[in-house]
Amino acid sequence: MAGDIVRPDRANPADLVIRPAFNSDGDAIAVLIAGVFAEYPGCVFDRGLEFPELDAIADDFKQADGRIWVVVDPAARVLGCFGVKYDAATREAELHKVYLHRETRGQGMAQKLMAKALAWLVENHPDCATVMLWTDTRFEAGHRFYEKCGFARTGESRILDDLSASSEYQFRFDFAAYQKALSF
Repeated sequence: MAGDIVRPDRANPADLVIRPAFNSDGDAIAVLIAGVFAEYPGCVFDRGLEFPELDAIADDFKQADGRIWVVVDPAARVLGCFGVKYDAATREAELHKVYLHRETRGQGMAQKLMAKALAWLVENHPDCATVMLWTDTRFEAGHRFYEKCGFARTGESRILDDLSASSEYQFRFDFAAYQKALSF
């Protein structure tokens, strides 16, 4: 149609599928993370040294009482991933591996992944009280996303002994209050 803007650099959200990740998705997730890291000066991706869990990514999350999902396009490219692990002793879930290819950003895919993870927690860990995450200080768009979803920066930070000399902020979400609000 006249006036329609075609953006070949953007994935069509209607063509994308969210599904649980398989161990065989590790290589594609590695490519995704490497691409995201390349957008930030000083972020170094070394799969062998810092991401060995990608060799059996689904098992890694399952062993931590969690789940990881991927976003795939019709060509089976992994354009996003989003995981959650649960610690029954502390009643706390932690988000991990939250990455989106630039083609998928700004189209609601991150919100869909967050909703999928929170719904999974409600169903599988209804005793969960808190959801937390650590995120690199350089990932400012991610910080805004978490705050938009109701997470609050705790004021805690940490410096990692990694190749990127990463510094991270902690965010928390009151999952018990969220579940209570759902029950109305």
